[in-house]
Amino acid sequence: MTAVEDRQARLTAAYRHCAAIAAEHGKSYHLATRLLTADRRPAVHALYAAARVADDLVDHPGADPAGDLATWSRALLAELEEGWSEDPVRLALVHTYRRYDIPLEHLVDFLAAMTSDLTVDGYPTMDALDRYMWGSASVIGLQVLPVLGTAPGVAREEAAPHAIALGEAFQLTNFLRDVGEDVDRGRVYLPADLMAAHGVPREQLAEKRHDARFAALMREMVAIVRRRYDDAAPGTPMLAPESRDCVRAATDLYGGILTEIEKADYRVLDRRVSVSKPRRLAVFARRLTAAQLARVRVTIANPKSRSSTGA
Repeated sequence: MTAVEDRQARLTAAYRHCAAIAAEHGKSYHLATRLLTADRRPAVHALYAAARVADDLVDHPGADPAGDLATWSRALLAELEEGWSEDPVRLALVHTYRRYDIPLEHLVDFLAAMTSDLTVDGYPTMDALDRYMWGSASVIGLQVLPVLGTAPGVAREEAAPHAIALGEAFQLTNFLRDVGEDVDRGRVYLPADLMAAHGVPREQLAEKRHDARFAALMREMVAIVRRRYDDAAPGTPMLAPESRDCVRAATDLYGGILTEIEKADYRVLDRRVSVSKPRRLAVFARRLTAAQLARVRVTIANPKSRSSTGA
């Protein structure tokens, strides 16, 4: 095996490692990515896996979480400059960033948000939460946008606000689903002023005490999140045609979590609601035909198109 072949094999293995992380930890997300064309799919897996690894350094820390995250971050930034990494997740991310010319500041902002999770345990207002989400969610949408591509005649800057809104909608959905888990980690992602307005003290979350006041708070939060999905919706037609059904499926699946929260009467403090596997498969099946047709059109338009990762 030549040196070039060895590097390609290691890159392919790195992307497959990222796909396995996405499949294990983000079932809805991973299912939606199967609707992407083969050349785009590995990059989205790499972005997910890197975010997951950084998040786990914070949410499931070792003896020195700040040191571990700082070491991982420094290595990644140096490897982006060098163009190679011996770590499979960082290698796939380095390749993705370079291939799609993703701005480095998105990664810097994301790492800053992860670092803040080590010391910040709550947010006084929705505006404060939005400022945190710039690094933890908005830039995720901006990272994915170059991978998905935009439709002919649509500038990336035009689609960017909607990509930002969708990243925020997805993360806010996770926040509402994971209230109980997050408070166990010492963090609350519900605005303190809204909690106070509904008469829900932080101690109630820690005690996992569900009541009508908490349900009313969650009802208002669900409405806020749905408005973010509404803000994101005009962006889907701006994407490359072969990427739209992935985003539609992901939106249906994550939006479905809000529906499940409502069906559970907002009881998320002592349980984790989720979209059932039959529901996930039904969403996937509904989008599959359209996605396949889009892939066929892409192949006809560009028959020499191939994945550069081999993944």
